[in-house]
Amino acid sequence: MAEDQTSVAVQRYLDDLAGDSPAEPVVRALLDRAVRRLHQLCASLLYRSYPRLTRPPVNLQADEMLGAVVERLLKALRAARPANVRQFFALACQHMRWELNDLARRLDQQPAAAELNEGMVPAPLSSGSGLSPDERRMLAAIENLPEEDREAFDLVRIQGMTQAEAATKKFYFGKGCEKCNNTGYKGRMGIYVLLIMNDTLREMVVAETSLDEFRNACRRFGMRTLREAGLKSIHDGLTSIEEVVRETLTDEA
Repeated sequence: MAEDQTSVAVQRYLDDLAGDSPAEPVVRALLDRAVRRLHQLCASLLYRSYPRLTRPPVNLQADEMLGAVVERLLKALRAARPANVRQFFALACQHMRWELNDLARRLDQQPAAAELNEGMVPAPLSSGSGLSPDERRMLAAIENLPEEDREAFDLVRIQGMTQAEAATKKFYFGKGCEKCNNTGYKGRMGIYVLLIMNDTLREMVVAETSLDEFRNACRRFGMRTLREAGLKSIHDGLTSIEEVVRETLTDEA
């Protein structure tokens, strides 16, 4: 019931935002009303997709992340006008992932911490972060790219693709326009897992085979995971990497 009440209230504020009401008070009231659900989304995305950010040295908590996301949304909603609740939370999730991507990129650029033992010989200067000079130059070049291009590198890293695999693919990003209320998305589509049972798989079910063994057998017989189905939609130009990563777990999860 509380979720339904939140949706109704958020939609009312979105309707006010689309009208003649002053934007700033409406946006602040909208974020204040949606804060509980935004906190849940922050926690879910953080612990599901970016668990390493919850560990030292970052030790990120959902409350801290929520504050940064609210600041982003305050700026974004000066221009964007989501028409409905789904578009609003899609916009929020987009900014959540951008915030987490920025934190992950900064973490990767930090020197690796090393435990110092008595009598240890000082490490050479080149080993300060575990990156070679070529890798440092690559990171610097990526940092100077436009935001959407930098995001592609981040999301490719999250998916575990190699550089050679990424070089053969074309990725799409929703920049947003008036027709989609600057969300970058319009309409809905599904991604599915289709598993055709056979005698071997039935025997594994009866024998209560471990999940990992059963999953590997299913894939040998041609099953695609949700993440793999989403990747095909990306390569077909039907959606973006960000949307697939947000809505699916890794194949190892």
